[in-house]
Amino acid sequence: MESLVVDHPLVAHKLTTLRDVRTDSPTFRRLADELVTLLAYEATRDVRITDVTVQTPLAPAHGIRLSRPAPLVVPILRAGLGMLDGMMRLLPTAEVGFLGMIRDESTLEAQTYATRLPEDLSGRQCYVLDPMLATGGTLGAAIQFLFDRGAEDVTALCLLAAPEGVAYLDKMFQGSGKPIRVVTAGMDERLNENGYIVPGLGDAGDRLYGVV
Repeated sequence: MESLVVDHPLVAHKLTTLRDVRTDSPTFRRLADELVTLLAYEATRDVRITDVTVQTPLAPAHGIRLSRPAPLVVPILRAGLGMLDGMMRLLPTAEVGFLGMIRDESTLEAQTYATRLPEDLSGRQCYVLDPMLATGGTLGAAIQFLFDRGAEDVTALCLLAAPEGVAYLDKMFQGSGKPIRVVTAGMDERLNENGYIVPGLGDAGDRLYGVV
């Protein structure tokens, strides 16, 4: 498994404002949207392409187009929805599936409660959207779910990650031979006793949409 912390001043600037407890939900949503587009630029470097030739007003020109089948973007509900528009802005021809997962706060294990995905993902490149890679349980379960349906490789985009979560994924998929990447805006210090990222930015879902 490969992990990448995107090192760019604009990424760091937007992440700093997301961390700030004074940032309200409308501003948080806008900045998360912008930040995801920056992360998506790095996350799609290995997207599959096909060589093509097009006719300009002056002469033929060689270029590329995204290959088929189209990439599949999978936000993990509910917080991952706050990352969807930013991803689709950069990858508008992608298809979108949804995966509902929730973490049991007593066991810290992920449980699936809703799916809206093709049954057969053979040959598909998948991009999973999950704001926080904390313990790794939710994201690991989501990635395994996609591989079980035949996905070819999976890239996860996260606003923040903890070393424990990255280590969990690395161990979970060690020896699987499956291409997995995690692209994040920051790698924080640790998890606290409740499994939350420190210093983190709080509960991403609550900060995006309010406490419900």
